[in-house]
Amino acid sequence: MHLRLIVPPDRSERVLNTLVEDPRVTSIVRLPGAARRPEGDVVECDVTREAASDVLSWLKAQGLYDDGSVAMASVDAAPSRNAQAAEQAAPGAPDDAVIWDAVVDQAYNEAGGSWVYYVFLTLATMIASIAVITDSAILVVGAMVVGPEFGVVAALAVGIFLRKGGLTKRSLSLLVKGFVLAIALTALAALLARAVGWVDVGDVTAARPLTGFIWRPDKWSAVVAVLAGCAGVLSQTAGRGNALVGVFISVTTVPAAGDFALSLALWAPHQIGGSAAQLGINLAGMTAAGVVTLLLQRLIWRSYLKVKRRTGARVEA
Repeated sequence: MHLRLIVPPDRSERVLNTLVEDPRVTSIVRLPGAARRPEGDVVECDVTREAASDVLSWLKAQGLYDDGSVAMASVDAAPSRNAQAAEQAAPGAPDDAVIWDAVVDQAYNEAGGSWVYYVFLTLATMIASIAVITDSAILVVGAMVVGPEFGVVAALAVGIFLRKGGLTKRSLSLLVKGFVLAIALTALAALLARAVGWVDVGDVTAARPLTGFIWRPDKWSAVVAVLAGCAGVLSQTAGRGNALVGVFISVTTVPAAGDFALSLALWAPHQIGGSAAQLGINLAGMTAAGVVTLLLQRLIWRSYLKVKRRTGARVEA
């Protein structure tokens, strides 16, 4: 991880010396007096993922979060010997380490609630409703990929696990408001489509061999939701964002919302309950799995560090 720090002048020497003495930190650069807002020295360095939380905790204790500035970015490749030596000095594997400050910051960003989030969720729900009408598995997959809800689900799991009431409330509120708006607009679009003769209740209640599973949740719906929640949270905390695509196309949250909106607008009451249950099972399963995954990651990492301390490996407090 690359860190760009703005350090108040009265703490610059202490921060610089501490970073230099830590073998898990390399590529240290100091630009005296270069920063203007806030004022101070600019210090840049590369730190192994395994040591990032330790270093950030120490910087926070020095007041840099309040009086200075801390910014992080992933380093895609660092083939130098200095970088390899820093990696060898840090216990564990990079993917096993969780940078909690980055996880929390990302969670707050996801729970912020922009108009883009509402637009994407609404568009995904409308695509899912068309998938139901046309019985198209391809459109179901497309709706899953377009849906932006997993980031908010992950933020909800982080809020619950870290007992951050504000983050939990914001995430839960955003999920509820987002799906209510998406379902309402999709239902309105369905009513307009029925008014012009494009659809009728038969399109929803007809045999749908490719999409009928959406409103028929079973035990496998819960299993998939749990597995997807674990994979999604793990991919975010380990910095493996490419795995999220698989998560998107594994859960049927958005398709269930689209089916629910159609069933409500065209009045297919026997499907309303099933669609709502599918939506609830997926959201609850992913959230619970996310909380458990975060707990296991913390426990496993702490256990690993205890073993290293017993065997004499260098681990910073």
